[in-house]
Amino acid sequence: MDHEKQTLLAFLASQRAAVLEILEGMDERALTTSVLPSDWTPLGLVEHLGYAERHWFQEVLTGAAEPLDWPDDDHAPLNTPRSPDEVFAFYRAQCERADALVADVPLSAPPLGSHPAEDRGDEVADLRWIILHMIEETARHAGHLDVVRELIDGRTGIGRR
Repeated sequence: MDHEKQTLLAFLASQRAAVLEILEGMDERALTTSVLPSDWTPLGLVEHLGYAERHWFQEVLTGAAEPLDWPDDDHAPLNTPRSPDEVFAFYRAQCERADALVADVPLSAPPLGSHPAEDRGDEVADLRWIILHMIEETARHAGHLDVVRELIDGRTGIGRR
């Protein structure tokens, strides 16, 4: 694996780990508590990140995604009816699947699938763009989770820095 790809994947892995560390030790009640007017929950955001991993690395990069164990539309945005165990297993599985898919694909490889053009789809040039986007997406939501964790139980300074 070349140095650039190794570096990008290390940054993505660090952000993924931060998401999990920030939420470590929270009980189901806290994970399903909404503290902001937009009504999302920490657990719902983790599921969203799992969907993002699935979408960008399977649907967009390879053009096809493994089927889900549940209907794709059985949740409100950034909420979930699933248990913490199911959601964290889903997130970890999607991250592992993404890592396996990108292992042998060059950063310059164009996507075989697509993302809606009206939502940045026309910007997606290659695997490098997808990885950078997922670093940004994961880091952004890790920051959201960090703030919400502080609002829920006062804990700060969690997650990889």
